[in-house]
Amino acid sequence: MSTADPSVPAPPPGCPFNAEFLPPNLRKHVDPNAPVPLRMMAAKSLVPLNPADMLGALYMLTFDPDAGVRETAAKTSSGLPDRILGSALRDEGVQPPVLGYFLGLLKDKEAYAEMLVLNSETPDDAVASVAGTCSPKVAEIISQNQLRLLRNEGIIRGLCANPGVPVSLVDSICDFAVRSGLVLADVPAMQAARVRIYGPQAAAAPPDPGPTAEEVLQELGTEAQAEDAAPMEEGKRMTLAQRIMKMSIAEKIKLGTLGNKEARSALIRDTNKLVCVAVIRSPRITDGEVLACAANRAVNDDVLRVIYNNREWTKMQKVKLALVKNPKVPLTVTMKFLNTLRDAELKDLSRDKNVPAAVQSFAKKLHEKKTTPKQPSK
Repeated sequence: MSTADPSVPAPPPGCPFNAEFLPPNLRKHVDPNAPVPLRMMAAKSLVPLNPADMLGALYMLTFDPDAGVRETAAKTSSGLPDRILGSALRDEGVQPPVLGYFLGLLKDKEAYAEMLVLNSETPDDAVASVAGTCSPKVAEIISQNQLRLLRNEGIIRGLCANPGVPVSLVDSICDFAVRSGLVLADVPAMQAARVRIYGPQAAAAPPDPGPTAEEVLQELGTEAQAEDAAPMEEGKRMTLAQRIMKMSIAEKIKLGTLGNKEARSALIRDTNKLVCVAVIRSPRITDGEVLACAANRAVNDDVLRVIYNNREWTKMQKVKLALVKNPKVPLTVTMKFLNTLRDAELKDLSRDKNVPAAVQSFAKKLHEKKTTPKQPSK
């Protein structure tokens, strides 16, 4: 059983942010047990930090036990210059709770709200909380993230209730949601979309959406839902596959987000890319599953894109190596990772007949360049 790092201060009560994401030299500035002047320095943004770390520190300090520190951190957060916000709000390495906080803080500043709803790490709940009042431009950006729309019903409800959202956009959102199997019987725009798509009879008798994610999770049972549970019996696995086949896209996405490893394993192979991406973006996904997807030559291109754009995952050498060997990964991405591989790995790749010829050739050149002794200058 792993123990907590004693150098990482515990977060203040109510703060979901973990200080381990901050550089070691900054942690003393957010530690509730540190002297108030030290914490106040960070609250006033007087500590030299990169933009992403500054947002994380300020967010954590809004939970500080000292009222003065809390108020200062909140005031600093709302007045940060564009050179900091413009960089950090786009950064997918910033922790989701931090992005959610800043979306609530900056929701009326359209340029920043746009950056935050475009950031895939911004929590769906935070996007849902602004969907009912955001500008038409921000609403349109929100509507383009189809995965978000199906993951969180609150977003669709908010957009439908937003008086500033054009009717044409609401109709487009609802048509997509209905075709994906989402049923929101209490939302008039969704009822109208159902009639448009399935005819007048659909208002009285909506189509059967199939099994829900909640039903399937209940059928799996508490034991089977645990990540460390024993592999599912073949019969139960077949039953799960049959249930998944009858599910709507919206319910598959919920199951891919909330389900266990068995459910994710079945759904990562789904023909719908939104379902596959929901699986790889699940907060429950493990490093082992990420590695398996990176090495899978049949996996959806969008899944690979999520993996090779994730800085935390590509810090793992095994994941990088798997991506380099996968012919579905774009050559520009592969070349970038090749430059970070060890000599022995480059040597193996240069002899591996199962990798693309361009990768094999480039690995050979890199290996020769790194291992050839330099000629003494005359």
